[in-house]
Amino acid sequence: MSSLAPLNHLITRFQEQTPIRASSLIITLYGDAIEPHGGTVWLGSLINLLEPMGINERLIRTSIFRLTKEGWLTAEKVGRRSYYSLTGTGRRRFEKAFKRVYSASLPAWNGAWTLVLLAQLDATKRKAVREELEWQGFGVMGANLLGCPRTDRADLAATLREQDAEDDCIVFETHAQEVLASKALRAQVRESWNIEELGQHYSEFIRLFRPLWQAMKDLDAPSPQDCFLARTLLIHEYRRLLLRDPQLPDELLPGDWEGRAARQLCRNLYRLVQGRAEEYLASALETADGPLPDANESYYRRFGGLG
Repeated sequence: MSSLAPLNHLITRFQEQTPIRASSLIITLYGDAIEPHGGTVWLGSLINLLEPMGINERLIRTSIFRLTKEGWLTAEKVGRRSYYSLTGTGRRRFEKAFKRVYSASLPAWNGAWTLVLLAQLDATKRKAVREELEWQGFGVMGANLLGCPRTDRADLAATLREQDAEDDCIVFETHAQEVLASKALRAQVRESWNIEELGQHYSEFIRLFRPLWQAMKDLDAPSPQDCFLARTLLIHEYRRLLLRDPQLPDELLPGDWEGRAARQLCRNLYRLVQGRAEEYLASALETADGPLPDANESYYRRFGGLG
């Protein structure tokens, strides 16, 4: 455990989850910390790295086995040691999930919408497509109709192909509106995306991590291990929030939207701890070739640029 009370609180909170989300934390760790350094590490060093989180060796091995079976990770044996890295599929899933986490800012919205009509799908496939599109930020606008004010057409087309639904869905694109967010449209957004509940989750995130930011900021030299633990828990919680967040344009959100303050807090705390967290990773993780390679260029572009 740490000497910082706010960090201990977050670690205890993670440990008290039932069941403990070890697999999800490992994916966070690979995406945030391991992938920028080549993507492959020795299992033994991974076990040692996560020990301060209260995750025992047996649970880590079980989680790694499960993630391998699910196609997230792949193993390579070198002598008696096993080295794990993300699979190609796992890397694509990670990139899709994490690119929103580290983006500097969202592009401006021009008022256009993408609408997808699912009426021609059978019930089972319609449910699967709806769930996948909701994960990408679409909201239910009406019976069998989903909409999104900001979407990547290539991602949408790829999703429909993966679901074998490309020929059975109808995709519309609206023109930009003169009034981007009318009263009726704002009411529809509240219904389609449950903005109030998401705002409550962002408020909880701020309540949990603002004391940690203040405690870290007041220290001359926080320990590398504390910085690693803070960074990992920060991104783990923020990533889980973003999975629920459709990333709607500012024009459609309340003026006091909690998501803005949460993003600023996440960026500030990440920038504060990332340097010493990197020191800890370099000392704790091993690859088949020895020490961890330096982080790649894309790592230093996170959150608009890391010092």
